[in-house]
Amino acid sequence: MSRPEGRAPQEALAGNKGEGSSQHRLGKRTPSTLYDVARVAGVSTATVSRVVHGQDLVRPSTRQRVLEVIQALRYVPDGAAQSLSRRRKEVIGLVSRERLGPESEIEQNNLLFVDEVLRGVEASLREIGWSLLISFLQSGDPAYKRLQSMAGKVDGLLISEGIIEPHQLAHLSARMPIVLVAGAPDEPSVDVVAADNRSGTVALVAHLVEVHGRRRLYYVAGPAEAPDARERRSAFEQVLADHPEATISGFFEGRFSSESGQEAARELLASGRSGLPDAVVCGNDQMAIGLIGELGASGIRVPAELAVVGFDDIYPGALLAPSLTTVRQPMRLLGERASSRLLQRIKDPALPHYVELLPTELVLRNSCGCTDRAAGSAQSKRVKGTSAKTVGKSAAGAAAMSGA
Repeated sequence: MSRPEGRAPQEALAGNKGEGSSQHRLGKRTPSTLYDVARVAGVSTATVSRVVHGQDLVRPSTRQRVLEVIQALRYVPDGAAQSLSRRRKEVIGLVSRERLGPESEIEQNNLLFVDEVLRGVEASLREIGWSLLISFLQSGDPAYKRLQSMAGKVDGLLISEGIIEPHQLAHLSARMPIVLVAGAPDEPSVDVVAADNRSGTVALVAHLVEVHGRRRLYYVAGPAEAPDARERRSAFEQVLADHPEATISGFFEGRFSSESGQEAARELLASGRSGLPDAVVCGNDQMAIGLIGELGASGIRVPAELAVVGFDDIYPGALLAPSLTTVRQPMRLLGERASSRLLQRIKDPALPHYVELLPTELVLRNSCGCTDRAAGSAQSKRVKGTSAKTVGKSAAGAAAMSGA
C-alpha cells in the first residue's frame, strides 16, 4: 500500500486533531513521536530518522516536508530539533588522558590543567548553547577506536596531550573538524592551540643560570608522549647549550604527577647531600610540589641548598614554603581559544591550517632564590618574545586568520 507522500502537512495535521489522536489524550497534549511525524508527513519512519540525523538519501522536497511536520508537531528528537536543518548535533567532544599513578591531594583539587581547560571550553560553548561530551582515556585504552566512536556523536573534537599517532590524527581529521589543545606546534594535519612552552622554559632556566648563578641543573621531565613535555625538555637543553658554564647533572622521567616528583627527589637523595645539583627544573608544578615536599621531609633546604622551579602556575604552588617559582600558562584561555577555533572550523571546514601559541609569564617567587622583595617587584613578567601566532599553509592564509 503506497503512502500519501503528496499530502500537505497542514491537511494531515487537520486529520490528527481528533479526540483519539496522540496529541489529545485525557485532555492533555502528549509529546509527538517519530511515528506521528512519519504518519503526518506520509513517509516511512526510516525517512524521518534520516532527516533527524542529517543523513543523505532523502529528496530535498521530502526533507523539507518532514522538517515542516516536525516543527508543526513540536517533535523534539534527542534535543536536536533546532539543529536539524543545519545537520549539526550542537555538541563537541573533549578527549584527554587520565593522570597516571595514584592521585594525591594536589591532583584531587579542581585547580589543575585539564580542569582549567574544561572551564574555558564550557565558557565558550555556554554563549551559544552547545554541549560538551568529555572522555578521559586510561593507559592501555584503544585511543583511536574510542575517538572513532565519539566522532559519530559530536560535530568536532578537542584532543589533548598527544593521544594518537600523527597518521591516525590525519585520517580522523579527514572525517571531522579537530583542534589539538596543548598539541605539537608542528602538527600539519589539524589546528593547534598551545602555550608558548619554549619561550617560557627558556626564560625560566636562563633566570636560574644568569641571575642566580646555578651551574649544575637537574631536569624532571613529563611523559614523552605529551607534546608540551617534549617542548619544555627541548628548551631546557637549548638554554644549557647556549650557556657553556652550566651543565646537565641528570634527568628523571616523570609523569606530570606529584608522586613522580617525590620519586625524583628520592633518586637525588640516594647520592647523598654532596651529589645534589644546584637546581632542579620540573616539567610542571605538580612534580615540583612533590619534589619540594620530599626534600623538606629529608631536611634539604630549598632554595638554600638547591633551587626548584616548575611550570603551569597552579594555585597550590603559591602556598608552598618556599613559594614556587614557575611559568604561568593561560590554561583557561587555552580552552576558550581551542573551542572557538573548533567552532569556526565546524562552520567553515575550508579554513587554512592554524596554529596559535599563547603567551606565557615568568612568575618569580622564593624557590629559585629570589627574595620576597625581588620576587614581588618582578612577579608575573610576560616572557619576552612570546605571542599568539597564526601559521597558515601560505603567508596570505596566515594573514587572513590573524586579522592582518
